[in-house]
Amino acid sequence: MDAELFPRDRRQIAPGAVHLPDRLDPARQRALLAACREWARPPAGLRTVRTPGGGTMTARQVCLGRHWYPYGYADTAVDGDGAPVKPFPAWLDELARGAVTDALGPRAAGPAPYDIALINFYGAEAHMGLHRDSDEKSGAPVVSLSLGDTCVFRFGNTETRTRPWTDVELRSGDLFVFGGPSRLAYHGVPRVHPGTAPAELGLTGRLNITLRVSGL
Repeated sequence: MDAELFPRDRRQIAPGAVHLPDRLDPARQRALLAACREWARPPAGLRTVRTPGGGTMTARQVCLGRHWYPYGYADTAVDGDGAPVKPFPAWLDELARGAVTDALGPRAAGPAPYDIALINFYGAEAHMGLHRDSDEKSGAPVVSLSLGDTCVFRFGNTETRTRPWTDVELRSGDLFVFGGPSRLAYHGVPRVHPGTAPAELGLTGRLNITLRVSGL
């Protein structure tokens, strides 16, 4: 929103899970969007993810560092065009570590560099079911960056896809970090609010960039 009666404050959603509102200023958001547009181009560009059961995810995806597919990692886009995955830039590691330090303290990220990015593009009708980020061999916190349309981010528990959960409004420029006891919590995006992106960003839809340490 252009104006807030009260600024949105940092909020702990669960132990090890922290929402950091408005951490990416407009210039940083535009730079990230420009980078995402380059990463989305082929080869190894934006694709529709197909599940083992024959379904498709409504959010489309491109990967950096290693290519994620249900349910593992590869060096090439094995369920896309087969091209080598694009490299993970060092500045994303710096961004991730800064977010983890802000959210959980300087020791939380650990010594290994962040080396994987999953970038999901959500159109107006896209959503993401509750799932866990459990294909990595590292327990380092996951860092989530939001660009474009506001979404409802549902953050649940580590045991089941059912309640209890907390719904969090993620806007363009927000960060969300989850690690420690919440590292394997179920989470998802039940809906996106179309038309809520900052006009100056020039994005229709939502981009979510999740940064992870592979441990591979």
